[in-house]
Amino acid sequence: MTKLSVNINKVATIRNARGGNNPDILKVAQDCESFGADGITVHPRPDERHIRYADVVNLRPLLRTEFNIEGYPSREFIDLVLKVKPHQVTLVPDAPDQITSNAGWDTYKHQDFLTEVVGAFKEADIRTSLFVDTTPKFIEYAAKIGADRVELYTEPYAASYSNNREEAVAPFVEAARIARSLGLGLNVGHDLSLENLQYLHDSIPWIDEASIGHALICDALYMGLEKTIGEYKKCLS
Repeated sequence: MTKLSVNINKVATIRNARGGNNPDILKVAQDCESFGADGITVHPRPDERHIRYADVVNLRPLLRTEFNIEGYPSREFIDLVLKVKPHQVTLVPDAPDQITSNAGWDTYKHQDFLTEVVGAFKEADIRTSLFVDTTPKFIEYAAKIGADRVELYTEPYAASYSNNREEAVAPFVEAARIARSLGLGLNVGHDLSLENLQYLHDSIPWIDEASIGHALICDALYMGLEKTIGEYKKCLS
């Protein structure tokens, strides 16, 4: 079954809006696990506007499921990941001031840089995933770089889903097949929701992990966190 990794960045955004420690990020992460999440994802950014570097360090010894750290591989980020040693690191090509991830890597252009970074993480026994779009060349170079997985950037799928879901999912199915043929594991993430997640999973049942934050936390405002995680898990069963 495809694993659900809950991204808790938005919870940290709420905490940071008022200062203090409400909601408690550590407790929320542990509650997500007890409610059925298969993993926790965080994406610390240089300005620490949501998840802080200290949160990442404090989360590691508490989590019982998989811990996934996303981010641009700056020196500070690399040092954090090597210190914390999560189960997985997902590398994204975000600028420091970017609001959210909105593109995948050009793995051909950045091959040398990414090969060095991925090599350092693999030496530390950390599974490495590269955030890419559905361009076959970029997936092929992710394999050449030595990544363990790719995470498909699914915003284009989500944006087109309501108009023509068959057409929207087609390039992702092809990209998933290419990744599988190259021996790469497959993750997905960005703008996935209860509306579009199950169809994506039905079309690509060999997805290893879906990382979901914004829509899941929004749904939890109405349904509660426990029920919401259960509903997302149903989409992936």
